[in-house]
Amino acid sequence: MRLAALFTGGKDSTYAAHLAEGVGELLYLVTMTPRREDSWMFHTVNIHLAPLVAEAYGVEHVSAPTSGEKERELQDLRRVLEGLDVDAVVSGAIASNYQRRRIDALCHELGLKHITPLWGRDSAELLREMLEAGLTIMVTGVAALGLDERWLGRLIDEEALRELVELNRRFGLDVCGDGGEMETLVLDAPWFRHRVEILEAEGLWDGMRGVYRISRAELRPKG
Repeated sequence: MRLAALFTGGKDSTYAAHLAEGVGELLYLVTMTPRREDSWMFHTVNIHLAPLVAEAYGVEHVSAPTSGEKERELQDLRRVLEGLDVDAVVSGAIASNYQRRRIDALCHELGLKHITPLWGRDSAELLREMLEAGLTIMVTGVAALGLDERWLGRLIDEEALRELVELNRRFGLDVCGDGGEMETLVLDAPWFRHRVEILEAEGLWDGMRGVYRISRAELRPKG
């Protein structure tokens, strides 16, 4: 089965693509780049780095702009998928019915399967599994009670995981940030051909939410 995975360079899309390789051949990593920051469907924080992370992953990258407007952005994705010779689309949806149902419907119209390896997983168990699988994950955006500017640029480790679990207990925060509470970037994984090194970045915090805006990054040899 030939696969195209929706890809942002974040932990969920990266890990979903990797797991899907157990059921098919991953041919493409597909990134939709919204023209507006309030896209209903697609990731925007540091999305300009998706091609670099895809190169580190070692799979052909396909990128296309999207309006970022509700429903219209699905038609933008349709045009991309229609040009790919694949049998299935992989997404990193965990609990978002909004995203999953729309991609389900689009895939049905195109005669494609929609593969969601992370769907319905417990967020804490899933994030722990990602760490055990060897992903190096950086926090690049926060927008939730309990997540402040100290999280921007932080690497997720066991201590960070424990803190996220506690924030879930206290405030109901999703440990994987599936509700938009947290954005991430994968810098390395055991199956990557290269690792990503951040050269220049700036934490921007407005008192309630923040982003770790990365202006320069490059690939470095592993090891």
